[in-house]
Amino acid sequence: MDFIKMLIVICPLVFLAGLIDAMVGGGGIISLPAYMVAGLPPHLATGTNKCSSTFGTLLSTFRFMKNKKIHYIAAFTSAGAALVGSPLGAMINMVIDERYLSYTMLVLLPIIAIFLLFKKDFGENESLQEENRVKVIVLSILSGFIIGIYDGFFGPGTGTFLILIYTGIIGFDLITASGNAKVVNLASNVAAFITFALHGKIVWSIGIPAALFGIAGNWIGAGLAIKGGKKIIRPMFMLVLALLMVKIGYDLFLA
Repeated sequence: MDFIKMLIVICPLVFLAGLIDAMVGGGGIISLPAYMVAGLPPHLATGTNKCSSTFGTLLSTFRFMKNKKIHYIAAFTSAGAALVGSPLGAMINMVIDERYLSYTMLVLLPIIAIFLLFKKDFGENESLQEENRVKVIVLSILSGFIIGIYDGFFGPGTGTFLILIYTGIIGFDLITASGNAKVVNLASNVAAFITFALHGKIVWSIGIPAALFGIAGNWIGAGLAIKGGKKIIRPMFMLVLALLMVKIGYDLFLA
């Protein structure tokens, strides 16, 4: 596939990935396969994908910050813990077959989808008691560490699951949870982006144009999440969960 055709395939899908990722995470489920379908080998596809996703996440994080939809204590403690957990997850991946987690996810994802479908008020209002700062910090650290391990071990849907934890366990509303998740995703993306760049695993001639589309998608997606709130985020959650199920099922039984 020639250069122009590669961009025609990649850029619209990266835009769509950024749009969804800014709201509920999970954009990598769309963007990474786009690079591979266009013909990039796995390592270059992963590195170039980090280029576009990092800049897109940076812009969506800024938009959540600008609209004061980030709880900084929770977001930054989770980000730090995730950076500790991610290498641990990668080491676990080297000794345990990830298929076991895939089978578990195929059982859990429909349960989560049914829960969200019937719990109409999920993430509608913030139930967090602001004075209980110690609880917020402890739960944010645990959440970030566990999600970091998952990201290092397996990866798909990291931001989505982090939003679910922020909302269902810590008590943030869906918009703030999405903003918090952007900070954590940005930290992990920057670390991975620098690593891939230093090792020459980014095709800049593709990554930079794709990043512009990713930035546009993230900017619009963040705006839709902030303005539309639950009405926009809930359907996107269901879509991402469905995409996750398809991806995991494909990887297990067809790939």
